[in-house]
Amino acid sequence: MNIGGFLSAALLVTLIPGPDILFVITQSIVQGKKAGILFALGLCTGLLFHIAAISLGVSVLLKESPTAFSVLKIAGAAYLFYLGIKAFLNRRQSSFQAEGKKRGMKKLYYKGILMNLLNPKVILFFLAFLPQFIDINAENPAIQICILGSLFILQAFILFTLVAMLASKLAGGLMQNPRTAVWVNIGAALIYIGIGVSILFA
Repeated sequence: MNIGGFLSAALLVTLIPGPDILFVITQSIVQGKKAGILFALGLCTGLLFHIAAISLGVSVLLKESPTAFSVLKIAGAAYLFYLGIKAFLNRRQSSFQAEGKKRGMKKLYYKGILMNLLNPKVILFFLAFLPQFIDINAENPAIQICILGSLFILQAFILFTLVAMLASKLAGGLMQNPRTAVWVNIGAALIYIGIGVSILFA
């Protein structure tokens, strides 16, 4: 296994602006760093299912079945549209002040898991990415995939946590202003819907 090369590539992939990091930033700005970190933990938990699916060969079935891929893609896009509409309808509410309360925090964790599971591009990305760094002559490539997948999840969670803390710190003062909070929530709604469209049509 090329662990050094893998970690270097994984760091770059994680830092590239994409759905995961945008979601973490959005939640951190709107609800604070704890929300962002819990959401990131949910996303990374979702990655565990993708890694397991690749190891078991489920991803090959998904890749070869246009119907299964389309159903999962539509479900993921619909969920993102729902979140976007909900954020827009609640645009005048700011939950930033409520950081640290247990209410709703657990939901963010499960939301992160669900959003990751409903994005078929994640599993196809890993299907293309992970095999590039394994030893094809090894007796059990699945073990290597699990190791590399675990390393990817660990570095992703660390980076997401740092991003959540930074976004929350920068946004703390902004969210005290009701007018600014409205526009931040509208921006969050547009991000959800925009990524939903990208999943559906890209």
